[in-house]
Amino acid sequence: MDYEILLTFIGATAALAISPGPDNVYVLMQGMVHGKKYGLATAAGLMSGCLIHTTLLALGVSALIKGNDRLFFGIKLFGALYLFYLAFKVFRSDALKLSDTGVSKKSLTQLFKQGFIMNVLNPKVTIFFLAFFPAFLFSEELGTVVQFYVLGLLFILVSFSVFGLIAILAGNISKYLLGNPNMGIVLKWLQILVFVGIGLYILLSDK
Repeated sequence: MDYEILLTFIGATAALAISPGPDNVYVLMQGMVHGKKYGLATAAGLMSGCLIHTTLLALGVSALIKGNDRLFFGIKLFGALYLFYLAFKVFRSDALKLSDTGVSKKSLTQLFKQGFIMNVLNPKVTIFFLAFFPAFLFSEELGTVVQFYVLGLLFILVSFSVFGLIAILAGNISKYLLGNPNMGIVLKWLQILVFVGIGLYILLSDK
């Protein structure tokens, strides 16, 4: 078992969770407008949905790549190119702007369900997992299904920890972002660097 790969995966996941995107901005807005427990409920729903995508990846991709080096390389190449594409999309987009308009009040259960449904019904999450996970397989002894589930659970744990911190500190974070007009550009380039960096890791990895 290669613990260095796991640590790299944890670091990459944390970087992805911190860099601004639709999910963590939505968590931030719920926490800022309604309170931290509402942000936490949203984060819990979003992360629960990742279990479905992990299962789809584990059961589908594992069977395909088993013993097929060319297919595995193709998946790795797809993953790198997809992350470069995401970086390009962010580059073409406007700088991040926060707005609390349209953030409707819902119960904790409703927010959990909404986060879950938002995640499960988003095919881009499965595509992202397909792009991200295969380069971080970490063991010659464990089966690929087990490894994908380990990576999925680590992804959920790390992402929820970051999203939870965002929800708890929502007020302070939003005040800082709103008070610094240049932060939108900084966060935009942070997201680009994260996508490009992970894409390069996937492309250059031996796995």
